[in-house]
Amino acid sequence: MIRIPPERLRALRNQIPITDVIRSHLELPNNFRDSFLRFLCPLCSGFDTAVNPATNLARCFACKKNFNPIDLVIAVRRCSFLDAVIFLENHAPLIGK
Repeated sequence: MIRIPPERLRALRNQIPITDVIRSHLELPNNFRDSFLRFLCPLCSGFDTAVNPATNLARCFACKKNFNPIDLVIAVRRCSFLDAVIFLENHAPLIGK
């Protein structure tokens, strides 16, 4: 069993900008409206979404789901938690691993 240190998970959730995950790493359809980044929700396919850069979270108001970077990778790629962590490690590496 692979164990990921809690501080590493915190870094993946909080230090990789969710806007980068949406736009560059997952290439989700997105646009800016009302000064918010909107993206296609991977669960309900709605665009009633927004990103809060201050908390590094995204939300779909239609299906009421909150996403951090790891959650978003899981939803889009339909993968396991560990696979999502590995994806982020490989596609959005942090400085000072």
